[in-house]
Amino acid sequence: MVEPPRRRPRSRRTIETGKKKEFTFRGMVAEELRELPMEQLMPLLDARARRTLKRGLKEKHQHLADRAAKSEEGAVLRTHLRDMLILPTFVGRTFAVHNGKDYARVDIQPEMVGHYLGEFVLTRKSVKHTGPGVGATRGSKFLPLK
Repeated sequence: MVEPPRRRPRSRRTIETGKKKEFTFRGMVAEELRELPMEQLMPLLDARARRTLKRGLKEKHQHLADRAAKSEEGAVLRTHLRDMLILPTFVGRTFAVHNGKDYARVDIQPEMVGHYLGEFVLTRKSVKHTGPGVGATRGSKFLPLK
């Protein structure tokens, strides 16, 4: 009779808990990104963001960037500018971005640099279907209302 091969006993691995890994954007920490001038930041961004900055921010976008720079840390800045590029100076700020009906809060994280404000605020709700309404079908004519 042939014996089955013996299994090696499983080693008990311990889960190492440590501090959270710090976010880096193309090898730079958030504090370093914040101090960069715009000319040195542009090569780190993707093509669409580079093109936006190369052409220069529009007056209303520049006004929002100035408001964000002057505002205190806990203030919420309300805006309709969904096409505003998230700059490193926005990290830690809170924006209320209009979604077509009301304002949705967006807390800016370092991972959002180079994206647009509108990407983080959805404009459409998910559809929640219910039963048919009164008069929707021929059979619903005979349903009691209560």
